[in-house]
Amino acid sequence: MLRKLIIIGVSAGVSASVPIIYQANPDMFGAWLKSAFSEQTPDPQEVSAIPDLRLTGAEAPALLGRKVLIPADHRGHFAADFKLNGRLVTAMVDTGATLVALNESTARRIGVKLQPSDFRHRVATANGEVRAASVTIDTLQIGRIALDKVPAVVLEDEALSGTLIGMSFLRRLGKFSVENGALLLVQ
Repeated sequence: MLRKLIIIGVSAGVSASVPIIYQANPDMFGAWLKSAFSEQTPDPQEVSAIPDLRLTGAEAPALLGRKVLIPADHRGHFAADFKLNGRLVTAMVDTGATLVALNESTARRIGVKLQPSDFRHRVATANGEVRAASVTIDTLQIGRIALDKVPAVVLEDEALSGTLIGMSFLRRLGKFSVENGALLLVQ
């Protein structure tokens, strides 16, 4: 039940952020619509975060530049494996999240040490208001894109089942956009 509420909340947040993102960058949406209705060949410098197993050696995309392409999953979400402080963590990109958000178990796994007194902030989630701890992730990486000192929040395990890559990571990129049903991240 909690998982369904979190998914509904994340979906509502993403849906609510679309008009805001459109107002901030209408050209991105124009390009996205244009690419959705025209055939384009993929940029060989783009790196897929989830490898296409149909590709063989010579056909695989080159690892050039700092670009990552994350295909949408069957629900239309963009999830991929990120490295947080060098540890592999599967996370969903959430433009409706102000900060990167992770649960307490994941925080411990990536080396963030927390005390009960660190949970002094209150944040609004799809499940209501919950306690949170403010932290900084030393390094957050996907493919060849890497950022240092990324602000994040840690929620108790009961409040968040996964990891969300929010705007504290995305706004520091050179570009992020949806193209041909995939999320393109560019540093």
